[in-house]
Amino acid sequence: MARTEYYDDPDAPEPNSLVVAASAVVGDERGRILLQRRRDNHLWALPGGGMDLTDSLPGAAVREVKEETGLDVEITGLVGTYTDPKHIIAYTDGEVRRQFNVCFTARIVGGRLAISDESTELRFVLPEEIDDLPMHHTQRLRIRHFLERREGPYLG
Repeated sequence: MARTEYYDDPDAPEPNSLVVAASAVVGDERGRILLQRRRDNHLWALPGGGMDLTDSLPGAAVREVKEETGLDVEITGLVGTYTDPKHIIAYTDGEVRRQFNVCFTARIVGGRLAISDESTELRFVLPEEIDDLPMHHTQRLRIRHFLERREGPYLG
């Protein structure tokens, strides 16, 4: 299923669902950030996805990182909340989502890097390489907030 992301676009379809989602900035010992190239839109993104009814929000981030990358992680902090109503995601199955994303920080505690059916590539990327990758600006915003080492989480 393909997806199209809209931001502040008057031609964006009207949302028909609100999805609570979690994502995670997973770093390595060299200061690189784990990114996945999504199969549904071919853009680079942080690992993450929708919360299941049986998840806690941090648990959703841990589960999604495992499903999408093969890595076991532990949540270490909070980057921020991302609830901008201008960000709309439309799927080819008819779902038009307004997403509510909470972005965490996480550290690797086990597992082995493995591509899932949701991605075509996984890569640890140096911060200075991120601007060269095709990525939706809402993903860049989360990464920028992480790299700013803010005293408190972004609330938006």
